[in-house]
Amino acid sequence: MANKKSKHDYLTRARKEKNDEFYTQYSHIEEEIISYLDYDKDVFKDKTILLPCDDPEWSNFTKFFAQNFERFGIKKLISTSYAHERKHIEEPYQLTLFESESPKFDKSKTKTHGKIFTLDSDTNKSGRIDINDLKWDYLKGDGDFRSDEVKKLRNEADIIITNPPFSLFREFLAWIMEAKKQFLIIGSINCITYKEVFPLIKDNTVWLGNGMGRWISGFIVPKGYELYGSEAKIDKEGNRIVATNSCLWLTNLEHGKRHQPLQLMTYKDNLKYSKHKDIKENGYPEYDNYNAIDVSFTDSIPSDYKGIMGVPVTFLDKYNPDQFRIVGLGNGAELFGPSKIYENPVMHKNGKTSNGNAINRVLVYRTTEDSKVYYTADNVDYPLFAPYARILIEFKEENDENVA
Repeated sequence: MANKKSKHDYLTRARKEKNDEFYTQYSHIEEEIISYLDYDKDVFKDKTILLPCDDPEWSNFTKFFAQNFERFGIKKLISTSYAHERKHIEEPYQLTLFESESPKFDKSKTKTHGKIFTLDSDTNKSGRIDINDLKWDYLKGDGDFRSDEVKKLRNEADIIITNPPFSLFREFLAWIMEAKKQFLIIGSINCITYKEVFPLIKDNTVWLGNGMGRWISGFIVPKGYELYGSEAKIDKEGNRIVATNSCLWLTNLEHGKRHQPLQLMTYKDNLKYSKHKDIKENGYPEYDNYNAIDVSFTDSIPSDYKGIMGVPVTFLDKYNPDQFRIVGLGNGAELFGPSKIYENPVMHKNGKTSNGNAINRVLVYRTTEDSKVYYTADNVDYPLFAPYARILIEFKEENDENVA
């Protein structure tokens, strides 16, 4: 049985140790891509698609787009991989038959050079363009997306799609934004709060894709990776699956879900009918260091509230830019501007005390000393509680006619 470990801890460890070989399951790719085609059936038509940081011989991204090349009307598909020696895999190098039986096989390059696969024509004269028409060669370098060689491919592409290395997520997104390309990539849910990501979400430059959390239920990992998590498994094909349930798709491609309005109850009705005991009993606490209320559940956003509200980061999975405006992020003083600084703050947890300076970087509201974790400070005479990271939002003015 797999060891029980935190799903977030697995990705955190992966970033620290640069264990980046997480292969996306075919079904997850298919489910996500369909949502963009449902919104715009021509989203990939006549487009050059680049799949960097991929591994064409093992990756399902390459398989999926190659198999659907004609169906989607793709102009050209390009896929690149890192050299084996750039990967942190503690297992013997496994040479594929695809490479070893090819006349292009070069023993001196197989471990040190990345590979490039391209698809743009019916090379085997079968009458259709599919995965059997993929052409390949060794890259001049190791396949690093930051190399001039791969940058050139980036500049040629219209859309970039991949599951980038978790340890290099910030740098990879900046690499895409530098070239002003359309994209669809996978990242940890925590990336929402990155200072390199949140401003892009706030400005409606990028947004969440169609699926997050359990939608991406697990990744295929190499044999050398430890299987963490109670839901980790080996599937019927022998693939080792790590179940994180803590990832999302990030994109700037339009899809219909982000334009679906949230159906909500009024402030008064939430206090009376909410399915959440916390809302019924405690209502909506006002922050002590910012002029806004705390809303601990997305489905409890009061439809008639005209001020600013702090909501869970998972709200972004339901965020409709036509209905709401993002104001800030309560997980960094520079991202929301606290109205109060607490002097000599102390954290109280399970009867022990420690430095509480963290509350000067987050949203807090009044609580009681009965809380398992609370803060005190020299310039306030009441205990404080810091909820999980909050997105600060308000209803857009054009929706005021729908607000009581």
